Amino acid sequence: MKKIHLLLLKSFIRPFLVTFLIVMFVLLMLFLFKYIDDLIGKGFEWYVILELMIYASATNVQMALPLSVLLSSIMTYGSLGENYELVAIKSAGISLRRALMPMFLVVFLLSVAAFVFSDYMLPKANLKYYSLLYDARQQKSANFLPQGVFSNTFPGYSIRVNRKDPDGQTLYDIMIYEKNPSGNNLIVTLAKEGKMYRTPSGQFLVLKLKGVVRYQEEPGKNSFNIRQTLTRERFKETEQKIDISSLKLRRTDESEFKGAYQMMNLKQLKESQKLSKHQLDSSTNTNFKMLNVYLKYFSMPLKHKNGLKYNPVNLIELNKLKDFEKVNILINALSEARSIHELVKGRVEKDEELFKEIQKAALEYQKKFTFSAACLALFLIGAPLGAIIRKGGLGLPVVVSVIFFLLYYIILTIGEKYVKDGGLSPIIGSWIAIIIITPIGIFLSYKAATDSVIFDIELYKRFFKKLFKWIPKRA
Repeated sequence: MKKIHLLLLKSFIRPFLVTFLIVMFVLLMLFLFKYIDDLIGKGFEWYVILELMIYASATNVQMALPLSVLLSSIMTYGSLGENYELVAIKSAGISLRRALMPMFLVVFLLSVAAFVFSDYMLPKANLKYYSLLYDARQQKSANFLPQGVFSNTFPGYSIRVNRKDPDGQTLYDIMIYEKNPSGNNLIVTLAKEGKMYRTPSGQFLVLKLKGVVRYQEEPGKNSFNIRQTLTRERFKETEQKIDISSLKLRRTDESEFKGAYQMMNLKQLKESQKLSKHQLDSSTNTNFKMLNVYLKYFSMPLKHKNGLKYNPVNLIELNKLKDFEKVNILINALSEARSIHELVKGRVEKDEELFKEIQKAALEYQKKFTFSAACLALFLIGAPLGAIIRKGGLGLPVVVSVIFFLLYYIILTIGEKYVKDGGLSPIIGSWIAIIIITPIGIFLSYKAATDSVIFDIELYKRFFKKLFKWIPKRA
């Protein structure tokens, strides 16, 4: 029995590691394709991009782990079925349920590890990832001097380069407008060609120019002569040093991102829910006190044992009034209704936002648990499905696993959307995908244990042949 368990574990671990790395690589490529424009051409050091990719990989574990469990379980039992090893196991008197048990224990341990990861490591990874990604997207482009246009990247300068060599360092027909901080003079520099490079510290961009003509305008030196003076200078070679320290990647304080629910663990999410509920209850009490002054005692319903019942005396008295008195009463009532509407309009919107925040926090709280449950539920689908289809490798198992994972992911996304909109309970919205796919897994386990041929193509061919025989031929 122990040898069989070792065989099953060895058959599972290798496909699991391979599929997990493949899925992580695919998700990382999707991340790069999505943010390629925000990362390329901004002069980042290689370790900044590597750090961002590591954090992005950590955030992708939440999707990669359930998919790899599903795919590897299908591959493992499909390969065992294809090689008739499952038949040998069953002939030894070992049921499929007992054959699934060691794998189920391994997946259960993976689920526990996934829960620990989602509660302790994932919030920190999300904090690092989103803060660094935000700073990277805010970073200005390192393409300092594009061809044929004026670049205002550098404060106090406007520079145009007519043409650049393919190396990106040699420039031709350069025009530099330089304005001093006081704004009372302007310097224009023209150069036939030049080269640009950064200083070793990266603080300055140096333009080494040739064939330079510099024009400088400034006000008259004497107070009684307000005419401006123009100075023209010629140089064979000169250097222009521009401060680019402001273009370096500046990190935002990570504490500004800690308010997002993705950066919180279970304890913090629970405290956030309590705080939001307290604010909502406090706002409700304040709204009642504000509206209480507008409510007249004679317009309030009378209280009876069987519930609330309106006093009909007011309606009878209203019918006795003259028409112009009725109009005045209606105008006053409409004015008060408008006042109440304007008074509570902004507060109602604020209360709705608080309610949505409570929903989001509760949803994120439940996702810590559904992440682990998804691994178990998808294993219950993958293992018996592999035993039924009896195909190993990366062909049919990939197609089947992608279909079931898309089903799970679409249901999960729809449930989360309804929760965020306030139309569904966070518990139901986060667990509905698990609730739907778990009976499918139980059904497939039953079919696999009874040697079902539910995916046998020949069976369906015979069925349709018999069906067509019963269809009468046309004359």
